[in-house]
Amino acid sequence: MSKPGPPGDQEFDAQGFARGIHELLVLAALREGPRHGYQIALDVEAHSNGVFRFRHGTLYPLLHRMEANGFIQGRWSSGAGRRKKVYSLTDLGRQHLGGETNRVEEILAGLMRMLRRAREVPA
Repeated sequence: MSKPGPPGDQEFDAQGFARGIHELLVLAALREGPRHGYQIALDVEAHSNGVFRFRHGTLYPLLHRMEANGFIQGRWSSGAGRRKKVYSLTDLGRQHLGGETNRVEEILAGLMRMLRRAREVPA
């Protein structure tokens, strides 16, 4: 999501940050347990009160990329009806979620400082 290093010691990549949010949303949903893709999308939307939604065609390529990167592991369900791929969080994915959660908190804290400061300056 961003270049490694201490906060303030790097250039902030806003586009990369936005793309990385989707990964974090998937990882956070899977922290609660294995899910198939559609359930991940439903959980993200429900737990964010509709703030975050996956657009058509974005979730499954993301899941495949995250699986290739080792953040999640997929397995095909063998239940009745249509087969579904069920994803679970790997140790690497759990570590990535923890580290990036801290990074997001730092970024949002910096943003909020800036917004509060702008609010205090008379117009």
